[in-house]
Amino acid sequence: MALSSDIDGTAPQDEHVSASACPACLAAPSAEQLAKSGDIKGARLMLSLPTAHCAVCISDVERELHKQPGVKSARVNLTLKRVSVDAEPGVEAGALISALDRIGYEAHELDAGMLSATENDKRGRDLLMRIGVAGFAMMNIMLLSISVWSGAEDSTRDMFHWISGAIAIPTVLFAGRPFFSNAWAALRARRLGMDVPISLAIILATAISLYETSQSGRHAYFDAAVMLTFFLLVGRYLDYRTRATARSAAEELAALEVPRATRLTDTGEETVPVAELRLGDLVRVRPGGRIPADGTVTEGTSETDRSLLTGESLPVYAGPGSVLSTGEVNLTGPLTLSVTAAGKDSSLHRMADLVAAAESAKTKYTSLAERAARAYAPIVHMLSFTSFVTWLYLTGGDVRHALNISAAVLIITCPCALGLAVPAVVTAASGKLFRKGLLIKDGTALERMAEVDTVVFDKTGTLTMGAPRPENLSDLTPEQLSVAAALAGASSHPLARALHEVALAQGCVPATLDDLREVPGFGIEGKWQGQLVRLGRADWIGAEAGDTTATHLKIGEAAPASIRFHDSLRPGAEEAVAAFARQGSEIWLVSGDVEGAVADLAARLGISNYRAGVLPHEKAELVQFLSGAGKHVLMVGDGLNDTAALASAHVSVSPASALDAARTASDIVLLGADLAPVADAARIATQARRRIKENFGISILYNVIAVPIALIGLATPLAAALAMSLSSITVSLNSLRLK
Repeated sequence: MALSSDIDGTAPQDEHVSASACPACLAAPSAEQLAKSGDIKGARLMLSLPTAHCAVCISDVERELHKQPGVKSARVNLTLKRVSVDAEPGVEAGALISALDRIGYEAHELDAGMLSATENDKRGRDLLMRIGVAGFAMMNIMLLSISVWSGAEDSTRDMFHWISGAIAIPTVLFAGRPFFSNAWAALRARRLGMDVPISLAIILATAISLYETSQSGRHAYFDAAVMLTFFLLVGRYLDYRTRATARSAAEELAALEVPRATRLTDTGEETVPVAELRLGDLVRVRPGGRIPADGTVTEGTSETDRSLLTGESLPVYAGPGSVLSTGEVNLTGPLTLSVTAAGKDSSLHRMADLVAAAESAKTKYTSLAERAARAYAPIVHMLSFTSFVTWLYLTGGDVRHALNISAAVLIITCPCALGLAVPAVVTAASGKLFRKGLLIKDGTALERMAEVDTVVFDKTGTLTMGAPRPENLSDLTPEQLSVAAALAGASSHPLARALHEVALAQGCVPATLDDLREVPGFGIEGKWQGQLVRLGRADWIGAEAGDTTATHLKIGEAAPASIRFHDSLRPGAEEAVAAFARQGSEIWLVSGDVEGAVADLAARLGISNYRAGVLPHEKAELVQFLSGAGKHVLMVGDGLNDTAALASAHVSVSPASALDAARTASDIVLLGADLAPVADAARIATQARRRIKENFGISILYNVIAVPIALIGLATPLAAALAMSLSSITVSLNSLRLK
């Protein structure tokens, strides 16, 4: 059904399922852990569930799917917002999607073959396990060391040292494996990374301690080796958590392509893989089906939902000659398309390629700590080796003394504080932003946010809520409103649903209509008191088309009435735009909506730079153009059409209500509905960058003081480990000042 001829947009994301007031949300973590067990082995169908959010969603979806004929099993993965279905060959995704839609869950078919297997968070759990082992061992060894420091002598001291060694050696081998493996990989590649001096320090501290123990020496440094390993693992885990990101947005985009299509042949219809479609093939797309390939409509009239591609909320008329893109959803009438591009040549794949290229470019961005480590690691080795050679000469060949000093130099110059300089700040800043409703996904996002001087906003679903509402129902007579409500109640069109809902809320009683009939692509009509009544497109009604979102009502021979719609601003939108303006940022509004709607919103928010009717690749091109002009661009968007621009920007933000692919492509996720915290992120990012620089200053000052002390032989390996730990704690405390 077409209720508007005045806007080139699409249907909004169906939001039957509210994310609030769900009693089972309290159980969601447990349910999610159950759902993380993975997709069903051998699943034939996979559906995306963008509105699933809690335990009730899991049970509702699985129960409904189990009712469907031919479905053997269904498993919802709440983390990935997917359901995997093991079904008999005759079961089609369209039937399952319709069943879920009836109970209020939006669903889209995914091409399981295009999705790489998503690994569980094994690395995070592995680091936590090693931290736990190192921490437990460190505490026990420190208890034994206290006994030695208290005056234990001879065989008693040796026994405590051997017990410490029995705890420390397997602990170091197990807990230090991440550093050892990375160091070995770096050495095989003939380069020095931060893990090489770290590994060497741990190995030397352990080896010297073992030697001292075997020689009944007074000092052993097993506690230093384990303590060093523990603090370094903590730093590594902090760094991992701030850098951990979700699966590739490019995979999500490509997976939205329909895996199969209905091709028309001389003998009838046949279902074929999309990869087998060729230029000029005719394909049939039934109502509710996704467009499998780029093509031109040769037969039929309907409307299509382009929201996954353009982000706009209203359907678009499709008739003979209309050009459709892969991923659009056919809404009301059957269509026949002549294929112009399919598979890897489709618009959806081209968008995925844009995202993949932008993501690859972004991964080349390295943090300040990594850049500093390139020069730091060789210096550490050179200092340690120089101290060994010098003291070996000064002591007349005392290898034991020279090794102790060399190990102390390695430990005291260990880049633990340097490694914590960035992640400790990012963790503190992330916590502060989280309390404001922002989740930092990338460890370098804050550093890049502090450099932002240009902000590009999407409109629908970002600056606005993406839910159009009628604004002039008071202009209608009671009879007109009653008829309009009755017509709207017979349609699933987003404008019709909004009109029907608001009319009922105002106490309107829908009229009794006869012969209701939906005309695909135009609207809905019926009979009221013997008169023909219509609700729909301006050209079908005989009304004058404007430049605002509207639907039109015609009763008999009476003059048509227009019902205008508006999309409410997202809370905090005005505050966010005003805050960025005060910070001196250049602000852009870019949307696929019509000129009038975009211009009105730009004027309301005081944005002088805006573009309307923009296609997805044009958004990315604008971001790339601004970046090429030396701008540091922040992109704020929520739709699949924004993913390429989000990934291309210097830094990007998307609301939690955005599609999975958009959230994945972004660096920061806005958890609440209020947009104001996005501007706060820029201010906090500037503070974070200042703290990072201060942490580097602390690290440098520490090394300027501590290294000479170690070089002249005044620091044992244990004292070096304590000094190193003190520097790390100082950096962490300075980072916590952000809170």
